Amino acid sequence: MYFTDRSLLPENQPPLIITAAPYGPIWAPSDLPGQVPVTWDEQVQAAVDCYNAGARILHIHVRDPKTGKISKNFDDYGRQIARLREAVPGMVLQVGGSISFSPEGDEAAHWQSYDTRHMLTELDPKPDQVTVAIGSTQYDLTSMLTMDDVEGTHMHDPKVIWQYSQMVADATPEFYIENLRRLRENGIQAYFALAHVHSLEIVERLIRQGLYAGPVNGFYSMVGGGAAGSNPFDLMELIRRAPHGSSFTYQSVFRMVYPISAMCIALGQHVRAGIEENLWGPVKGQRYTSVEMISKMVRFAEELGRPIATPEETRQILKLGTWYDSPEETLFNLGLPPNRNDGERGFLTYEGFRSFQEAGGTRTTPVETPANPLDIM
Repeated sequence: MYFTDRSLLPENQPPLIITAAPYGPIWAPSDLPGQVPVTWDEQVQAAVDCYNAGARILHIHVRDPKTGKISKNFDDYGRQIARLREAVPGMVLQVGGSISFSPEGDEAAHWQSYDTRHMLTELDPKPDQVTVAIGSTQYDLTSMLTMDDVEGTHMHDPKVIWQYSQMVADATPEFYIENLRRLRENGIQAYFALAHVHSLEIVERLIRQGLYAGPVNGFYSMVGGGAAGSNPFDLMELIRRAPHGSSFTYQSVFRMVYPISAMCIALGQHVRAGIEENLWGPVKGQRYTSVEMISKMVRFAEELGRPIATPEETRQILKLGTWYDSPEETLFNLGLPPNRNDGERGFLTYEGFRSFQEAGGTRTTPVETPANPLDIM
């Protein structure tokens, strides 16, 4: 994204979209008594409470009340989406594409198979979005935590830490090309789950090759261990490289959520909060609920004068229901330069047009005149 002189002023920034992640798929109900929603009513009430606190996207993992574990029964997902549509009609319903990666027995944590994840594209009723991992990467959730972070939970066990440290987010082209195709076929928006800036490069290549044509929304998992970590210079590079027409949320782990979110709110980006990735307030030893974490994000935004998005503004920013018909149209709407034709030289631009339709569905020829650095003077 390109920042101009007044880009940091709140009246020039998009309203803040907060994603709620209140279902905590890695936690057992006994880890956080009263905080992990288990019954159907509790899972619905968690959504209502997060919405009332200011969240506009709900990141969904469905827990089976009979077992207390994340469900892999997709009928459960459909029925829960129906309940949520009725309870929080203003929320964007986003299903977590990993489903669950909690280790079972002595095995290492791992993502579900491609065929299992593809089944999320056929949910009925359908969600608004499904997260789609792009590019396999080591996904060691433990690399930036201390044992204090998981005190009092089942993760306060070296064996469990080892199981999570071995995790790989498995997402090769075999998976994501087919998953994106099925999501479009079923009218569900892809929400790109990216680990680092090279994942974003893959998304751009998919667009340029005609394998994806639609809005680019997603989140960066800044959890370390193969993904981007907490270095603010990495954060700035992710923001700098994001296309103008895209919308990204930034997620971290445990108390790192707060400084990263504060920077993102100031820079016009979007944030996520909830027990899925954090148990604490900003101060060490201070336990927070998902609602308290969301309320903290609202407070950060209020201090900077940045409004919280309304449900209508959220859908407009995300361009829900919008699809494009070609690489050229997608690139134009993202503010990315057009594909290069053979023989074209120089940096390609669209000149004098405010819409892809006004440009006649084509792109202009590049300007090849060498730039004179003295012109700015």
